[in-house]
Amino acid sequence: MARQALILVPGLLCDEDLWRDQLPALTPHADVTITMEQTRQATIGAIAAAVLAAAPPQFSLAGLSMGGMIAMEVMRQAPERVTRLALLDTSARGTVDEERAIRAGRIALVRSGHVDIVLGLQLSRFVPMTRLGDAALIDRALKMMRRVGAATYVRQEQAVMARSDSRPALGAIRCPTLVLCGRQDAATPLVLSEEIAAAIPAARLAVIEDCGHLSTMERPDVVNHALMEWLTM
Repeated sequence: MARQALILVPGLLCDEDLWRDQLPALTPHADVTITMEQTRQATIGAIAAAVLAAAPPQFSLAGLSMGGMIAMEVMRQAPERVTRLALLDTSARGTVDEERAIRAGRIALVRSGHVDIVLGLQLSRFVPMTRLGDAALIDRALKMMRRVGAATYVRQEQAVMARSDSRPALGAIRCPTLVLCGRQDAATPLVLSEEIAAAIPAARLAVIEDCGHLSTMERPDVVNHALMEWLTM
């Protein structure tokens, strides 16, 4: 039997390191690719189309945060190609005026040279306050965010600002779906994952305790267990 393909999609201000701790667990069971199209394309739709263009005919798909938004757009464009779906720490909602204003404000700060301020603001949303003393986690997250860089960050913020509401399409998803969220996620609070899981008929909700937005980095063992159950079901 051919090995299944698995595509992992990082989120905003994230790169391949977001999924580093998952590779040892997942690669024995699937041919894993970490896409970086979210750093190259200008819209959620274009990113999803680029992921599909590079993907095999059938594949499993997992995305975190902005990566989850991209994964939902992939499901809108080509649901018949996705055999399994995992949505981690994400939102299916479209943008509202308050969110647009906040994102526009962060973009303005970056463009005026205040990149470190924005990184600090984002870090406070990505990592729970109780984990700020975890020097290794903070250093790893900040290094990842800096590698992505200011220009890509601005493009990603603009893409997320322009996203559409994915909720109307969730009920049509039929493949086995894992919805996972850290209980202390401040960027995409648990209620948003509960909303997604309730709308997808084949979804299972996993709540990760003592964990914020970067669940794959913060609680890799627990996340890996949930992903392995999903991948081998």
